[in-house]
Amino acid sequence: MSAPVKTAAKSAPKSAAKTTAPDETTAPTSQPAPSTPPASLPARVLTFVSSMIGGLWAMVISAIDRISAFIGDWLFNGKKALYGLAVTRILFGLTAIGLLASNFATRLYTFGSGSAWNGEMAEPVSDFPKIWLFSAFHAAMGNDVLYTALYLLLGVLAVLFVLGWRFRIVLPVFFCLWVGFIEANDMVGDQGDNMFRIALLLLLFADPAARWSLDAKRRAKSGEWFPPTSQPALLGTMFHNLALVALTAQVCFVYASGALYKAGGEPWKEGYAVYNPLQTARFGTWPVLSDLVTAWGPMVVAASWGSIILQVAFPLMLLTRPTRLLGLLGILSFHIGIAVLMGLPWFSLTMIAIDSIFIRDRTWSRLSAGTVRRWNAAKNPTAGGAPPGTVA
Repeated sequence: MSAPVKTAAKSAPKSAAKTTAPDETTAPTSQPAPSTPPASLPARVLTFVSSMIGGLWAMVISAIDRISAFIGDWLFNGKKALYGLAVTRILFGLTAIGLLASNFATRLYTFGSGSAWNGEMAEPVSDFPKIWLFSAFHAAMGNDVLYTALYLLLGVLAVLFVLGWRFRIVLPVFFCLWVGFIEANDMVGDQGDNMFRIALLLLLFADPAARWSLDAKRRAKSGEWFPPTSQPALLGTMFHNLALVALTAQVCFVYASGALYKAGGEPWKEGYAVYNPLQTARFGTWPVLSDLVTAWGPMVVAASWGSIILQVAFPLMLLTRPTRLLGLLGILSFHIGIAVLMGLPWFSLTMIAIDSIFIRDRTWSRLSAGTVRRWNAAKNPTAGGAPPGTVA
């Protein structure tokens, strides 16, 4: 009976050995990881430089993508400065009406047959009257009746220009006649005429009659010619915004170049440049006022140097809203001073008209809404509150 017990006792280690044997044979053996030799200094430098160039190139590409997306969105996503250009249109028309009305009594002597003594009837100084598109007034200079008829026609077109009636038809005709009228006698022109002509040319590609015009009322009733997302409408938007950019660049160039040109002159460097024209018979239109303004030397220096600083800084002041407000107030005061003290109202009004594009549409819209509200309240004072003469 003891034999089976011994057999079981002896066989137990064998079975244990058999069961543990597979674990020993399947256990993985740890091998040391192969070590990579360190890169040489030139290789590390090349890797670093290539990584920096790749990162810089990615930044440039990303910046170009963002800039191109912004430009595309700005050019095609709606017409900009519609109210500002409407103000430009209105003030341009008022400038033309004012100039024509103020010179009507002397029109023949200043521009017509009475100006033949300066030789421009036979050989004009400007090249514009030699171009058939702008030759109507020059051809009629010798005929007083015909010249007066053209003069009156130009005045009627200026009124339609202000009202914005059939502006796409009126503007090209007005442009050709106006340039021919101004350039017929080169002696009586000024730099405002050049800006007027350049701005009129750019307005041919813009939409100045989209607000505050008879055309705008007609469009509100009948709708636009093309759907907003159609190709003609997008092209019109693009040309409008590009004309706005070109007009902005022209104004900034005029102000900056004028300031740099002044800075090179001795009177401006010495600070007495404002004094000289105000003491002449041609530009000192208000002698008493001119003497009052130029009586104190530091004020003359401040006005002379301040005008240079304002003009050269004006393009940069447009970049942010606070500085833009200061720049616009400063340039408005500058042109009002020129209009009053130097007797150049039409030049100043032309520049103020162009500067109107730098005022945001939301500002013009709020101003328009407030004006209409106050006008309606003045027509019907009892509608908005207590009747006149009562104390609230």
